Amino acid sequence: MAHCYYHALSSVRKWGGTVDDYLPLHQWFDQSKAILADPRHRALRHHAEGIFMLETLFGETLVNADGRVVPVRLVGEQHVREDLGSIPSFADWARLITPQTWMLRGNPLDGAEGVTIDMPLPGEAVLCMAVTKPASGAPALC
Repeated sequence: MAHCYYHALSSVRKWGGTVDDYLPLHQWFDQSKAILADPRHRALRHHAEGIFMLETLFGETLVNADGRVVPVRLVGEQHVREDLGSIPSFADWARLITPQTWMLRGNPLDGAEGVTIDMPLPGEAVLCMAVTKPASGAPALC
């Protein structure tokens, strides 16, 4: 759907009430268009965690203009399904981010000089810090 108003109309058809009952919830999902005005903005809130954030911010239920109690989570699920066809996890979005060199840099924390965190490249095998090594003596793979 292209605009929050149409998501809100869909909510009215589903649960009754008025567009104004649902518009703030649908607008919350799409506020990220202010920083990225293409479909990638959805990576910030259009996922399962985003739906639970919506519920945390707006409460578990709302009472629409018809007096009907509507679970906020269902309104969030409706929005994400209408935009994406299903509800992804944040991990589904994050898997599509190709790590760049600048993302892997960091500054030492106070008192952590000399401590490094090695990040594997996509597709690279990850070695586990195992208490015991395999019988072959080779490092354990995760």
